[in-house]
Amino acid sequence: MEVLRPTLIRIGGRIYRKNLIQQQSYPNEEEEDFYAGPGDPTDEPYDAFLVEETEKGFQCAVEVPSPLYKYIIGKKGETRKRMETETRTSISIPKPGMEGQIVITGQQRSGVISARTRIDVLVESFRKKQPFTHFLSFALNQPVIQEKFLQFKEEVLEKCSKDHGVSSSLFQNPAKLHLTIGTLVLLNEQEIQKACELLQRSKEEFIEIVGGKPLTVEVAGIEYMNDDPAMIDVLYAKVHMKDGSDKLQLIADRLMEQFVTSGLMMKEWDSVKLHATIMNTLFRKDSNAEEQNNATTGKSPFKERETFDGRNILKMFENFYFGELQLNSVHLSQRFSTDSSGYYATSGQLTFS
Repeated sequence: MEVLRPTLIRIGGRIYRKNLIQQQSYPNEEEEDFYAGPGDPTDEPYDAFLVEETEKGFQCAVEVPSPLYKYIIGKKGETRKRMETETRTSISIPKPGMEGQIVITGQQRSGVISARTRIDVLVESFRKKQPFTHFLSFALNQPVIQEKFLQFKEEVLEKCSKDHGVSSSLFQNPAKLHLTIGTLVLLNEQEIQKACELLQRSKEEFIEIVGGKPLTVEVAGIEYMNDDPAMIDVLYAKVHMKDGSDKLQLIADRLMEQFVTSGLMMKEWDSVKLHATIMNTLFRKDSNAEEQNNATTGKSPFKERETFDGRNILKMFENFYFGELQLNSVHLSQRFSTDSSGYYATSGQLTFS
């Protein structure tokens, strides 16, 4: 992390710089032995998960996506062996690439409970390191918005192209304009199905919030993410209800809370920031790039990114009006994908009007 461009944290509506803490890194981290050892709490109440009594002792099964098996096995199988030895259990893991249950068996109930708890710690720890695969979004790519966005792009390039770092490669694909509610790491079809089902549970509540009618939303004004307008990585358009109500914010926040509670989403902010990214330095190298959730990966989002000077853009287009549109659905969108309309492919959708 560069001293002049630290990681930024939003707290209570304000943005703070995160001080640099030197951390030692290790090669091949994914395959290194990570272990929730004896010092970790293993006295979970017996009803926290199902432990079955069998003829030979006790058994517990846990659903774990196949991409995470290697973290439970560990380098050369050492993590599993150590857990089995210290908890006096046997841990059966499906073959790589095969979805299924990890089954823990042992003669003592407490040993099975201990092994299950340690596996849960490993899964939670390494899930946080996975790049997100899906995100909840409102599509903002209606024709009227795309047209105004292209006008904005044309005028910015005409008036500000000589400013440091400003180029056509920075701009969002107009067909993919969207508002992100939150990002998710869904590692198999079962988790995608769980997310779809969770999304549908909100239908009646949201219909009541909106009164059975689509939300009339305005996209107007621009703002930047970091604290220096001369060194911008992300420029976004602001999104709000036309009638000044908090209906859109309420729906976004309720969805975030619901998915965070389920364990499918990491909580980054107290409330969802209603915005649509329109310029992003990640797009210089990959037009399909998405802002990585650095809170889950622990990596700086600024690596190898060239900022742009947005001072003139902000001065000239501060109140640019992108238009109004009707919103009546939330998408479970797939990262790095495109459907027939040019928007992200959808794994699930909730229509609330």
